[in-house]
Amino acid sequence: MTEEYGHTSDGFFLSQEEVESMRKKKRELTQYGKQKIKEMTTGQLMDTEKFQEEFAKSQVFDADKFAEENSIVRNRRILDRYNMFYNTECSGLTWGTPITPEFQQAMTLECMLDALRYENLNHEFDAVSTADINALIEGLYQQGKDYLERGKHD
Repeated sequence: MTEEYGHTSDGFFLSQEEVESMRKKKRELTQYGKQKIKEMTTGQLMDTEKFQEEFAKSQVFDADKFAEENSIVRNRRILDRYNMFYNTECSGLTWGTPITPEFQQAMTLECMLDALRYENLNHEFDAVSTADINALIEGLYQQGKDYLERGKHD
């Protein structure tokens, strides 16, 4: 037996017909998969070119929506960084809390600046955007409200 395709180390050989049969089945499965993906994403049968045209039509860029979504993500990231810095600072204290309200206030401001510095690593940090500070304050208030809501349900 002189096989050219499908040689494996255990001596298993495929004939030319078997190789062609497997290639044909692979093509059929690929076409089937493409069709199913089209059906799932569009809810209807359509060819690739038509699908791409329809998809491109639905992808209108909305700059205001993008800016709003980007702002929400940025504000969430700053709040998460603030929480990380604040929790690290507080957990390093003897009893886990600042000794006086002044220490707590100073620590809070320091953590806010650390979070904003980290967010703006690629920019010169000599001015703080009040919008970032206000968004952080709003995020902290909302975080507190969410915590109280969770506590009511427990």
